[in-house]
Amino acid sequence: MDFTDVSLTALRVFRAVAEQGTFTAAAASLGYTQSAVSRQIAAIERVAGAELLERRRDGVRLTAAGRVVMRRATVVLDEIDATARELSGLPGEAGTVRLGWFPSAGAVLLPAALASLRRTDPGLHVVSREGTTPALVRALRAGSLDLALLASVPPFRPPDAESPPLALQTLTERALHLAVPATHPLARGDFIDVADLRGQRWITSTSSGEDRLMGVWPGLDERPEIAHTARDWLAKLHLVAAGCGLTTVPAVLAAAAPPGVRVLPVHGGPQEQRRLLLARLPRPPSEAVNRVAAALRAASLDIETPGVSAPPT
Repeated sequence: MDFTDVSLTALRVFRAVAEQGTFTAAAASLGYTQSAVSRQIAAIERVAGAELLERRRDGVRLTAAGRVVMRRATVVLDEIDATARELSGLPGEAGTVRLGWFPSAGAVLLPAALASLRRTDPGLHVVSREGTTPALVRALRAGSLDLALLASVPPFRPPDAESPPLALQTLTERALHLAVPATHPLARGDFIDVADLRGQRWITSTSSGEDRLMGVWPGLDERPEIAHTARDWLAKLHLVAAGCGLTTVPAVLAAAAPPGVRVLPVHGGPQEQRRLLLARLPRPPSEAVNRVAAALRAASLDIETPGVSAPPT
């Protein structure tokens, strides 16, 4: 086998497939056709003389040979990327941390941690990207992320079943809150009674793949009226501000709620926790990774969870 015949393009395609979990998703992320992705994977498997990806009904997984190639490919691609950064005058690889985060973390927690790092470690370069928990876990295992902020809901389970298990640290565990229009009768107090949620209109997340329908208060004993669906947290909160309905939110989003929205706890009935996790591969982290992790831990402890805006007067 002669890996000198493998192009950088093939290595990037291979890493994208491992991260995205399907040929279709990898093609979309790279701007390639699916057939072009298939050809690149076939070429690299031909050189390796082994299957590098296990084709499954729900996508692909790296084989043992695939993990070896991915580990080496990541080193090569990271060196190429580090060279490009140095040539462009940016900090080199030693001062760069690649961070993944789930959508709502980008509203409050991530900006707070990055602002702190700019003050304490101005030479540290953080490259971040948003993603779903499954995509972020795949990127960690593919070696294209150093750290990932993950959200977990009950029942709390490890984010994947691969071996070795990821190194996980719980940053916070807070109760789910409810976002209501500031002019709504439910916004007049400091909390909402679960009995008053019957007959309300709801704004939810779309349900697809492994994502579950979120936005309705858990455990309601009625079929909820879904007024609007949206994946983006900011869109949902602005729909709340416009009086279009109610939606559940992680408590961390209280500080990011737009004018016209109150974020309040709910008393009575079932409660649901949201756990914020920091994940990485189970190997000794670099000093730069440790500094980013410390900033994220500090930011998660500093964030308050009040009923954010004052009741309407």
